Amino acid sequence: MDQKSATPTSHESAQRAESGSVLQRWLRALNRYWRLLARYLRPQWPWMGLLAVILGGSIGAQVAMPLVASRFIDQATSGGSPRALVLLALLSMALALAGQGMAVAEAYVAERVSWTATNALRADLIAHLLRLDATFHTSHTPGELIERVDGDVATLARFFSRFVVYVLGNGVLIAGALGLLYHVDWRVGLLMSVFVALALAAMLRIHAAATPAWAADRQASAGFYGFLGEYLAGLEDIRASGAGAFALRRCAEVMRSWLAVTRRAQMWGYGMIATSEGLFGIGAASAFALSALLFKAGALTIGAVYLIFQSAEMLRQPTEQLRREAQDLQQADASMGRVEELLAMKPRVADGPGAALPPGPLAVELDGVSFGYAEGVPVLRDISVRLEPGRTLGIVGRTGSGKTTLTRLLLRFYDPQAGAVRLGGVDLRTVRLAAARGRIGLVTQDVRLFHASVRDNLTLFDDSVPDERINAALDTLGLTDWLRESSRGLDTPLGPEGAGLSAGQAQALACARVLLRDPDLVILDEASSRLDPATDRMVHTALGRLLEGRTGIIVAHRLATLAYADDILVLEDGRVREYGPRLALAANSASRFAELLRVAAEEVIA
Repeated sequence: MDQKSATPTSHESAQRAESGSVLQRWLRALNRYWRLLARYLRPQWPWMGLLAVILGGSIGAQVAMPLVASRFIDQATSGGSPRALVLLALLSMALALAGQGMAVAEAYVAERVSWTATNALRADLIAHLLRLDATFHTSHTPGELIERVDGDVATLARFFSRFVVYVLGNGVLIAGALGLLYHVDWRVGLLMSVFVALALAAMLRIHAAATPAWAADRQASAGFYGFLGEYLAGLEDIRASGAGAFALRRCAEVMRSWLAVTRRAQMWGYGMIATSEGLFGIGAASAFALSALLFKAGALTIGAVYLIFQSAEMLRQPTEQLRREAQDLQQADASMGRVEELLAMKPRVADGPGAALPPGPLAVELDGVSFGYAEGVPVLRDISVRLEPGRTLGIVGRTGSGKTTLTRLLLRFYDPQAGAVRLGGVDLRTVRLAAARGRIGLVTQDVRLFHASVRDNLTLFDDSVPDERINAALDTLGLTDWLRESSRGLDTPLGPEGAGLSAGQAQALACARVLLRDPDLVILDEASSRLDPATDRMVHTALGRLLEGRTGIIVAHRLATLAYADDILVLEDGRVREYGPRLALAANSASRFAELLRVAAEEVIA
């Protein structure tokens, strides 16, 4: 052998590398499938075992029916006894009825397994999303996340319910059908074995090539739902500004790009169908031609020919089923990758080791705190402030000065990039997130109310809170008369986003929700900035009662809200411009706070 023939060509090396990469991809995919199945199907092993038993019985019935029919034909054509023919007919009917019954049972068990597994996965995804920090949620639209939690998981439903059992079961059925063909004649069995192998190999190759197309389709779907959620949320602004035509044009662009991606993915699916159908069509025709020749030669009976025909059809059914499983697996594989990508995301704000906060109203301290949402764009610059327990701090400043950002650091929605935030003298990074947030109450100008009863909105669906505590909180905030006028008291249903309530009533309910939690630090982030003067007075009364006996922080748009503040912090460009007791700053005509009060008074007079 010369050197040229002994050295692999570049084409051969590329083929081996491609084969190796395909094998590696399949091994990685199988490992991923196994991890997901083991995690969510292990608790359901009794139901999975029952599903396997049902499928085994169904396969047995399918393999037995052609044998019985073949025996019936041979006995009928050879003058068999009527009693034997009747028994064979009854046996065939019983097998058919048993097969149908097992199909119903299989559907019920499979759906139960599927819904249980996918609901568990949805719950894990939602819990994981709740753990991710605010940076993640500001970079992903609600519609996109809904598609991740529901759309991608729904694509995995069939994977959970049937994939393993169906692949194994149909593999057994293929082996049984080939066994029947080899039993009839080894040449027919060998011929159909070749076509089955070709069909399965083609499906594996197409699956490997089609998975990226289905991943792009799932991403395009998430993009569309993200667009839809964003524009529905801004519906009033779109209508008011006459931007309906723009929104429709943008929708058409999004759907057009989605169509192109989906068409590409679907064509891979159709290619798999055409390949499978074409190969089996050729294989069945070849098997029938060979069986006809053997029948003419006297090597086969008419019953054996019928058995070959039924076995060939029986091979088509599980192979077609495997083709559908492979096609579904293309979508499931893409969705599985997106689900795993989401679960692999780590929150930037890590849970603390568990340091304890002291009881009672909490002191607040920011020690050299700097923070920015983007690299190199600081929002807070070297903030150092200390608020004693039980006192209330009013924070004022122009829009963009960092007022709201400062309060979000106290809730550990973000961590400072420099310095430390302390509550009760304890660094927040050493406290568990749930423990820290459980001691803080937040009321903002954007109140989130749910389409549920007044009780559920106040307790956030915590059934352990007694009605006496709820009524006491409402009475403290002066809402008893409003509740009495409601149609069904605490069971009165509220519309989505608090539809049917005034802005003041919604804010007062938000205060009652916080009061029920009995926090030691209350943060009011421009809670009355959108209220008319009459409603503002009602809410101010509720805010004052909410602050009693607690440390408070008021981010103020209206300076009248600062009547409850003991100390004032003036922020400008993310820095402390002024900090001190409210009365002292107000009395000092040279202070920035006194200047703000004069400007506010002039605006009211004007």
